[in-house]
Amino acid sequence: MNRKFPKSKTTVTSLFEKFSDEKTCRDFLYEVRFAKGFVCPHCGDSRFGRIETRGLYRCKGCRKQISPTSGTFMNGTHIKLRLWIIAAYLFMTDKGGMSAVNLMRKLGVTYKTAWYMLHRFRKAMKTREERYVLDGIVEFDDAYVGGSTHGKKRGRGTEKTKVMVALSVSENHKPRYVKMVSVPNLKGVTVGKFAEKCVAMGSIIESDNASSYKKPLADKYFHHFKTYEVGDLKELHIMISNMKRMINGTYFSISPKHTDLYLAEFCYRFNRRAAGELNYQNLLAAMVQ
Repeated sequence: MNRKFPKSKTTVTSLFEKFSDEKTCRDFLYEVRFAKGFVCPHCGDSRFGRIETRGLYRCKGCRKQISPTSGTFMNGTHIKLRLWIIAAYLFMTDKGGMSAVNLMRKLGVTYKTAWYMLHRFRKAMKTREERYVLDGIVEFDDAYVGGSTHGKKRGRGTEKTKVMVALSVSENHKPRYVKMVSVPNLKGVTVGKFAEKCVAMGSIIESDNASSYKKPLADKYFHHFKTYEVGDLKELHIMISNMKRMINGTYFSISPKHTDLYLAEFCYRFNRRAAGELNYQNLLAAMVQ
């Protein structure tokens, strides 16, 4: 078999060599955190000095000391910075997501530590995703996630977690960006709040003719709806299937209170799919900026 595969520029081995000590890791995270130049998170001053013996910056305006992780999603961490960097790489290069058990085995840490690190990553992803809204042509629907409901209600009466899904597409209906958020119900008020939060006013929204969609989407959007037929909203339904595959295949089951974190992970991965190997650096930026 003579098939050739492209060689990865970044490997776990190369990362261990590059980030061989904590000082190198600190310097790297400082560069990531202050990529556009130092700005004090306390007073906004751009002047700073270094405390070399402690690996800290000191703001010349307010005189406060700043570490690369202070006030961030890694604030107060006792986990080695090198493990955070390696974990971010492993997490982002596994396209189907990574369970805490898998990360625990690869890093040689406890399950509690692996779970904590992954949830920090997901919280950073969620914060990043909340910065953006969809625009243009947006496919719109709802979905359900959770365990088996054998013998129980299905559809809109199900006990599974309800999720609103919106996918922006190009004019030839190629997927662009996706938003997914869990909701308590599928009533019109709830649908309207999701749309206002995730879709820019004046966008074209395409959906089925669910009655709870019509009124809340009528005033602020160009709402196109029709009775669902096989093949309608194709890209959106593929997206929903992929999300369920990630959750059911990698995580098996998730707590309803953490559903939005896993949905944010899926959206973050998809929305930054073009970044490739650099995605671990983007995630670290989300962690410390």
